[in-house]
Amino acid sequence: MSFRATGEGHISSIEFRSGIVDKNHDLYFDPVSQYVETPEIHADPIYDRLHFQQKLEEIGVHTRLLDRLLEGLGEEFTFDELQTQIKHIQSTKFRSKDKSNAIDTALWLARSNYEVIFRRDHQISERVIFPVTENESRGIEDARFVRFVDDDSSVKYYATFTAFNGFTILPQLLETTDFVTFKINTLNGKAVQNKGMALFPRKIGGQFVMLSRQDGVNNYIMFSDNAYYWNETNLTQGPTHPLEYVQVGNCGSPVETPEGWIALFHGVGPMRKYTIWAALLDIDDPSKIIGRLDEPILTPDEHERDGYVPNVVYTCGSMIHEDELIIPYGIADQRCGVASVSIPELLSRLKAGG
Repeated sequence: MSFRATGEGHISSIEFRSGIVDKNHDLYFDPVSQYVETPEIHADPIYDRLHFQQKLEEIGVHTRLLDRLLEGLGEEFTFDELQTQIKHIQSTKFRSKDKSNAIDTALWLARSNYEVIFRRDHQISERVIFPVTENESRGIEDARFVRFVDDDSSVKYYATFTAFNGFTILPQLLETTDFVTFKINTLNGKAVQNKGMALFPRKIGGQFVMLSRQDGVNNYIMFSDNAYYWNETNLTQGPTHPLEYVQVGNCGSPVETPEGWIALFHGVGPMRKYTIWAALLDIDDPSKIIGRLDEPILTPDEHERDGYVPNVVYTCGSMIHEDELIIPYGIADQRCGVASVSIPELLSRLKAGG
């Protein structure tokens, strides 16, 4: 299980816990280490030139200068190779201001893509992913992890998260196969300019699918041939209940059942009260909502209203264990709880529309 850990200055990081869910659906965590491991940071990964170019174009780098910058680089390149190209354009006749902007932006983007490597002989509770780059200087938030099974049955764990530098956000995608080595890359495309994205656990119709938010009010869905590039988005859900009138947003990756995808989402109502709801999406076309509850499944009770950010219950993911949906959730940005709900009962209510 992943957690958002908030330290001094409200700077967030990602940490992990391990444990088991027993036959009674009770959750038991393994003992937590008193130590934190310092990982290796590899700032010289392999970059994909096409994706790198698309992201630079997205953020407005001068086109001719961009062509010159990427000239001579292969389809994949290293940080050292990029620096060599930067030296070449410094002697060109482009305006100094344009060159400086292009160089700074290219280096900023390159440093936002890196690898974090921990030691295998350390407990997972000792592995903490702290902010590394300038873009993450004010925290890395709301990691939404999902176990992704590809068409060839290979398994990889992805997590979308938000890098924040105090002024702007940068949507990022983390991937790992072993929770020892983590690869972090920027997400690209005009549809990834906001927070709160959640990848489906498999492709649908040969495409990656992601829930997202574009405007801070509604829920959207995106389809793409590439997990790192998202350009098209469709509105799927807007506020319908007073407890959603301020905002709705997804609560992590949907879980698959024979009846459809169970998608949790949060609603924000008066007094910035956060509640957790559920909807059922069509198994083959998840842009279609089959049904949704007419009341939240989780709402802050009298013991959950006080905290660092009061009146909030929030989750970034859930899992199926036997016939129960297990929902870890944050309470007022201060502590965590775990709830469970019967899947047959939940599906029955979802299909009945309430």
